[in-house]
Amino acid sequence: MTFKYKNVYINCAATVTGPYEAKGPLSKYFDKSYDDLYFGTNTWEDAESKLINDAVNILLEKNGSTMFDIDLFISGDLQNQLTASNYAFSGQQPSFIGVYAACATSTLGLTIGANMIESKEAEKIICTTSSHNNAAEKQFRYPVEYGGPKPKTTTFTSTGGVAALLSSKKDGIRLESATLGRIIDSGESDVYHMGAVMAPAAADTIYKHLLDTGRSVDYYDLILTGDLGIYGKEILKEYMAIEYGIELKNYDDTGVMIFDVKNQPVYAGASGPACAPLVTYGYIFQQMKQKKLQKVLLVATGALMSTSRVNEKETIPAIAHAVSLEVLS
Repeated sequence: MTFKYKNVYINCAATVTGPYEAKGPLSKYFDKSYDDLYFGTNTWEDAESKLINDAVNILLEKNGSTMFDIDLFISGDLQNQLTASNYAFSGQQPSFIGVYAACATSTLGLTIGANMIESKEAEKIICTTSSHNNAAEKQFRYPVEYGGPKPKTTTFTSTGGVAALLSSKKDGIRLESATLGRIIDSGESDVYHMGAVMAPAAADTIYKHLLDTGRSVDYYDLILTGDLGIYGKEILKEYMAIEYGIELKNYDDTGVMIFDVKNQPVYAGASGPACAPLVTYGYIFQQMKQKKLQKVLLVATGALMSTSRVNEKETIPAIAHAVSLEVLS
């Protein structure tokens, strides 16, 4: 399902990261970074909620707004029952919607928000998402203190919080259209190879978006996937060529871009809901404002896994949601 929008804009965005991202190649594009993983809190879970709060506060300051100017928060994260988001927004003024699509949460939130702005059901919406390396590892695998070895295909959960302000005000980056993906189960069950799990879902959504809009890949200056990593990135390119006859030339993966994969201890690159929007709201938006990029298709990818199903040796379904971003003319 693809939606077209006439009057939806990302007026501004904010990004906050942890220490690994701060040492990566895109560090100068982030609004704020911490040099440890606790951020002055007592737990990793509290630290992730702080990432969200920091991003929202930076966003409001940039825009000259207050909480009372916002109609709705849309947020999601990886913690059970969206704990990071729920604690971050507890007691806040605007209404709240929690969403979950694993690492595809950012584009799902933007799509929901864009539909509400386009239909004039809301005037200003803040969409946030987050992920925290240690909180995610503790929940989905095992605490990092355990020190268990991992294969080279595994990805390293990004630590970050992001916030984006949506409205109909013609300012910033236009959100031109969005395509909601479908759940794809390619039969993969390796929890340490998320790139292979998610690549077919990314391919399906890209193809559906191009089909629905009548476009070719050349329409976009850049197509970005969320967090396939170095191996998943190559799988997607090969899959698109074989399955759909499409060559992804103008393509990159945010999970590869956010880290120096060769020199940082991040295995195959980044993962996590914050990965795609950190790169997009930071580096990509800067490139678009400078008119170095005009049209970008962001395809956030998510592995819909749970610890119980993984332990039962079940396969891992995946999903991808896409948003089309354009520079204002």
